[in-house]
Amino acid sequence: MYNLWKQFYRRLILAACFYLPEKRRIALERRLRGKEEARKLTLCDAVVVSYGKSGRTWLRVMLSRFYHTKHHLKSSQLLGFDNLHAKNPAIPKIFFTHDNYLKDYTGHADSKQDYYGHKVILLARDPRDIAVSQFFQWKFRMRPAKMKLNRYPPPESDISLFDFVMHETAGLPKIIDFLNQWASEMPKLDQFLLVRYEDLRADTARQLRRITDFIGTPGNESEILDAVEFASIENMRKLEQEKKFWLSGSRMVPKDRNNPNSYKVRRAKVGGWRDYFDDNQVQRIDALVNSSLDPIYQYTQTNQVVNA
Repeated sequence: MYNLWKQFYRRLILAACFYLPEKRRIALERRLRGKEEARKLTLCDAVVVSYGKSGRTWLRVMLSRFYHTKHHLKSSQLLGFDNLHAKNPAIPKIFFTHDNYLKDYTGHADSKQDYYGHKVILLARDPRDIAVSQFFQWKFRMRPAKMKLNRYPPPESDISLFDFVMHETAGLPKIIDFLNQWASEMPKLDQFLLVRYEDLRADTARQLRRITDFIGTPGNESEILDAVEFASIENMRKLEQEKKFWLSGSRMVPKDRNNPNSYKVRRAKVGGWRDYFDDNQVQRIDALVNSSLDPIYQYTQTNQVVNA
């Protein structure tokens, strides 16, 4: 109920400011969203940070199932900050964020000082896979207003997948900047856990156990394995088709049942970005990543992860 009220309040303010120039309206909306992110960050027990299309929904489904099972909840709601905590106070308040708007409210664009003193899980993924997934998100799922808010090309843009991936404000340069800033801030975060999507795919149970232990809610083997099985790619596609999580908004609802590229759960393939480009394009994409991404993530040069 609180979240619905906050959305209504934000839209009411923006509607009242319809006469402002578009640039100022966008800045205002980003600040209002940042204010809400700051509130959640202050109250949360742990925060999960990721760039969009890094596997956050998959992790959210696993953690939701884990807490449902551990605390014998019958609800099928996805974990959404404090909704499960309200059902059982033993369940932590977990703030999931793409770290988009907080700086617009706090002004801390050059550091992650807003996160100091918090338990922070950074979910990272190969930026090349992110960029390709972002293209399909933009083309088939993203609302025009969200495109403006986050400086994506307008929906009518006739832009190729390669040009989108190389786009300054939508593709690899933006993703790499995001990951590099977090890499530079890691030493300043006392309670920090780096989880790579590729490792989560390779040994899901082990990585989920690392996450629940870090949060401070360890589970037994049965609870962990149940959550992993429930969040399998096959079952998540089924859940999305059946709109099992419709109460959580459009997060797990396909835009077009007949178009597999419009699903939230699309391919989930590690290294699948290569399937979309010719050899010359692959070389140019690799060169950009190898020359500019912090090696701590192990996605550069000989550290690249390419699996089916």
